[in-house]
Amino acid sequence: MARQVLDALAGHGVGGDLVRVVDFDVRPGVEPDMGDGDAWPDIRRRILAADILVVSTPTWVGHMSSVAQRVLERLDAELSETDDQGRPGMFGKVAVTAVVGNEDGAHKITADLFQALGDTGFTIPAQGGTYWNNEAMNPKDYIDLEETPEAVASTTATLARNAAHLSRLLREKPYPAP
Repeated sequence: MARQVLDALAGHGVGGDLVRVVDFDVRPGVEPDMGDGDAWPDIRRRILAADILVVSTPTWVGHMSSVAQRVLERLDAELSETDDQGRPGMFGKVAVTAVVGNEDGAHKITADLFQALGDTGFTIPAQGGTYWNNEAMNPKDYIDLEETPEAVASTTATLARNAAHLSRLLREKPYPAP
């Protein structure tokens, strides 16, 4: 689903790449750098260079993955980081979400992600979350679907359109400095 969101954003002139945080040694903590071997500083640099952040997570036991939670914890460090005009470092950046799973929980996960991302300075566009949840106890995964359900495709298209639009607006008219 993350790839589909990136492809939809590309349709609006937004480039991007996929970073699977699970493939990196991102240490626990709430600092920009947790020391030797911590992969977060490189991932953080990529986030700082981006205009739009896509956070995608599976649904595990009705909650976001522990990796997604770790990303939020590491983004917590951004609360004390500011730009050269005194604004929080993530001001002016847009964040969207994508949630997949075979159980309920997508709305709660999206709400939790939006709250944390908003707290750290990201701006959430209207309808900035897309998701797919299969029925509980069903082993079929999103990646195994023969085609994307129309409701998911439509929501993803709206997410991309609104995120690209909002990102351009924020670039043209940044939030005011304190």
